[in-house]
Amino acid sequence: MKNGNKPINVRRPEVMEQVQADVAQYRSSLVESIIASGNVFRQGKLQISLASAFGFCDGVKRAIEIAYATCRLFPDKRIWLIGEIIHNPEVNARLDAMGLLHLPWNLSDERYAGLRSEDIVIMPAFGVSVQMREFLEAKGVQLVDSTCGNVVKVWHRVRNYARKGITSIIHGKVRHEESIATASHSRGDDGLGHFIVIFSEDDARAVADYIEGKGDRDIFLERFKDCTSPGFDPNLHLLNVGVANQTTMLKDETAKIQQMIREAVEKRDGNAERCYLFDTICGATQDRQNALYELLDKPLDAMFIVGGYNSSNTTHLAHIASLRVPTFFIKSADCLLDKEKIQCFDLVTKCEHICQLPPALMHPAMQCHIGITAGASCPDNVIEQVISRLLSLRQG
Repeated sequence: MKNGNKPINVRRPEVMEQVQADVAQYRSSLVESIIASGNVFRQGKLQISLASAFGFCDGVKRAIEIAYATCRLFPDKRIWLIGEIIHNPEVNARLDAMGLLHLPWNLSDERYAGLRSEDIVIMPAFGVSVQMREFLEAKGVQLVDSTCGNVVKVWHRVRNYARKGITSIIHGKVRHEESIATASHSRGDDGLGHFIVIFSEDDARAVADYIEGKGDRDIFLERFKDCTSPGFDPNLHLLNVGVANQTTMLKDETAKIQQMIREAVEKRDGNAERCYLFDTICGATQDRQNALYELLDKPLDAMFIVGGYNSSNTTHLAHIASLRVPTFFIKSADCLLDKEKIQCFDLVTKCEHICQLPPALMHPAMQCHIGITAGASCPDNVIEQVISRLLSLRQG
């Protein structure tokens, strides 16, 4: 990628004191007290257990601080944000109230044509594609970069793959902002590198089978037509492969996919010398998944997952929990409609639906143990609101 105009540093001493006051709204004294009590809260026969790791990660905190700092430093300028700073409706709504304008991910949108050199554009925590970055630099706008450091590490890895003629196999969601950006970086410095994005173990099996010589080229290309680099030829571009991933994917699934690809190369070549593995799941995502597994070992009556429905890492937490215990994936306390009903997100239909709460949860005379965790983009104040709503309904 070309070196264009350097992004503005907005985390300046003269504004950070105000920014810290801004982000203090996302803290929770209740959550802090529960953590101090061993992550357990008891009221009567109700026990609430918080996961040992949940909520905001360092990358998310940094991105939010950058957004607030930009608004504080440049109150008289048009400030644009590409997409969402993070995938959380509470945070995004508060930033919108400060006057942030939004740019879509589609460069053909007329709003991009209307950008002026004095405008400020914030790149979100997921990063942006090489093409979008170059477009913005050519427009001469003032850039603010909130890209997560873990994402940047993945970009360095796939660009290194491209320099060595290695095709990047990216475990991720092909339309997710981060995967789009990573795929663009896997094209390398000359734009000639190659990638394939796979989402599931089933996708990985199809790739592994082709590496082993079992696949049909036309069928393979049709299956992955929207998931590969221009000119991708599986006969050529699966000879040397390197695995990377969207940083918020399921750790266990990524490990299985890596193993599949490695074993396929070994079967084809007799060794794994042309297979390169690098675990790019971010530490915060791993910590939250590990903490959830630990919490699920307790005898829970229900599990609440709190966060944005379009948050990849939060969705994976909901998937993990749903395999073990009745699970309710909610974005806020407002989803708790009354003592019997809850509006939650269905991982299959990808829509909200109304369902029944477990009887034990809302009857004070019954013993009840629930677990709560949240994705890396969910603030503590939202978790407090959920806990308070649960207590209020149970007492009412």
